Amino acid sequence: MDDPDTNIQSFVIKIWLEETIGESGQVVWRGRITHVSSGERRLIKHLSEIQPFIWPYLETVGVKPDIGRRVGRWLKQWRSSLKIDR
Repeated sequence: MDDPDTNIQSFVIKIWLEETIGESGQVVWRGRITHVSSGERRLIKHLSEIQPFIWPYLETVGVKPDIGRRVGRWLKQWRSSLKIDR
């Protein structure tokens, strides 16, 4: 039987509010994403950088492009709900 852990990819995503820009109330978010098993890390200047970091790992466990699009839509909705930078 296949080990179910071989099909799991884990990430730690930390985001924080960097600053508020003027009286417009526009906020700037920053972050860091870490792939748990490899330890690879990337600083994030725009939250839109999360999906490109995650996608290659998902492909290695056989995630199909349709799932990737759904993940991308979810991230976009999540960013919109936080009123963050694009």
